[in-house]
Amino acid sequence: MRLGDIKIDPVSDGSFRLDGGAVFGVVPRALWEKERSPDKDNRVLFGLNPLLVRTETENILVETGIGEKGDERFKSVYCVDKNETLSKSLRALGLTESDITIVINTHLHFDHAGGNTAVIDGAVTPAFPNARYFVQRGEWEAATRPNERTRASYREEDFAPVMEAGQMNLIEGDGEITKGVSVFRAPGHNRDIQLVRVESAGAKALFLSDTVPTTTHLKLPYIMGYDLFPMETLKIKKELLKRASDEGWLLVFCHDPETGAGYLRIKGEEQVFTKVF
Repeated sequence: MRLGDIKIDPVSDGSFRLDGGAVFGVVPRALWEKERSPDKDNRVLFGLNPLLVRTETENILVETGIGEKGDERFKSVYCVDKNETLSKSLRALGLTESDITIVINTHLHFDHAGGNTAVIDGAVTPAFPNARYFVQRGEWEAATRPNERTRASYREEDFAPVMEAGQMNLIEGDGEITKGVSVFRAPGHNRDIQLVRVESAGAKALFLSDTVPTTTHLKLPYIMGYDLFPMETLKIKKELLKRASDEGWLLVFCHDPETGAGYLRIKGEEQVFTKVF
């Protein structure tokens, strides 16, 4: 679809599964399973849904999915399904990895930055050779110096080769990446996650990343157990969803397996969501 002069397209890197209890935090299974049926191992399906943003001068990828580097144990633990890949999705839209000029990582967890790099001729190298990559400096520091709780979320091979190649740009705080595409910090899931706003001719879209990973998480109490600062997630959700409703923003979801984007209207305590794609 178009937002003024900017074109946005959902792309896919397949799907994976995460533990339902971790995905929905304090919400009891008896409630969340009505919307997200778990498998026999209590895992719920998550899409891997990067966003392609095309301006007059740039081909931008917001997130790169989980990538192709995981071994068989990794694929089994997370039930990774690569029936669709980011590469195939781009080719269906007439693009290759070489055509991407900007990559924005909201953060560097393996399911958001795994496709940053690829194994080419036996070496792990940037998957998008002509792209500038952007992430918050604080997130880079957290990823390169993880603690016992965060270590499992990061894989050095997803981001270190990008820095070594001179393609990683570390930014500090909110700002415009290119005309019509900007980022802002939204602490909650982790300290330096950044969300992406696309704006043109008065129309706005917001890529919600893990702040609101699926449409089920539009409900305010639905906050992932993975979030390091859940009360900050709650605060930012209240603020962003109200603004989205009041100002008519298109909301884009990174992990919903069935819905890529839509509009939210809040009427008192009631939420009304309309799917667009």
